[in-house]
Amino acid sequence: MVKLTFKNFLSLGILAELIILIFFYLSSENIGDIFRMSARYSGRLSLIVYLVCFYHFTFSFIKKKSIYKLNQSVIIFCVLHYIHFIYLSLSVYLNDLPIIPSKLTGGFIAYLMILIYPIVINKIKKIIFHFIYFYYVGIVMVITYLERIRGNFEGAEPELFHYIGLVSIIISLLAFGLYFNKYRRLINN
Repeated sequence: MVKLTFKNFLSLGILAELIILIFFYLSSENIGDIFRMSARYSGRLSLIVYLVCFYHFTFSFIKKKSIYKLNQSVIIFCVLHYIHFIYLSLSVYLNDLPIIPSKLTGGFIAYLMILIYPIVINKIKKIIFHFIYFYYVGIVMVITYLERIRGNFEGAEPELFHYIGLVSIIISLLAFGLYFNKYRRLINN
């Protein structure tokens, strides 16, 4: 039996990203659609990994467990979300989608945070900065799903998954927030 190590999880995530790309390469008519659909499903994978990271974050601090799993999961999230970013960038470029800077600012900051956080996670001493990271990235995802549901993304009609993703993030943000509040004395010690 294969032991699931950090390298194995990272390899599985990268393999999943490649399978997404290959699937849409084989099933799409044009290159723009390949990357549009790859970005869509890669983003769903990123959502799942983000929620796993948030779970590890919650229990790393409340249960005073090692942040080892958190470190590993945020590295995996960073790598997979940057693959998603490549797909997304290629989709925007190849489909000649308009770029509206005011709408991109929040997402740009989130991508920078996703890139920097795995590097600085062990240097952060105040838990508020961890909160800022997880809640900011989560709120950007909420806004993204809301915009998709409203039909404000060209080439992406609202789907059931958008509602599931939105509800999952909101429930996680609220539940983890309440959980943190309940155990804040333990966290601050």
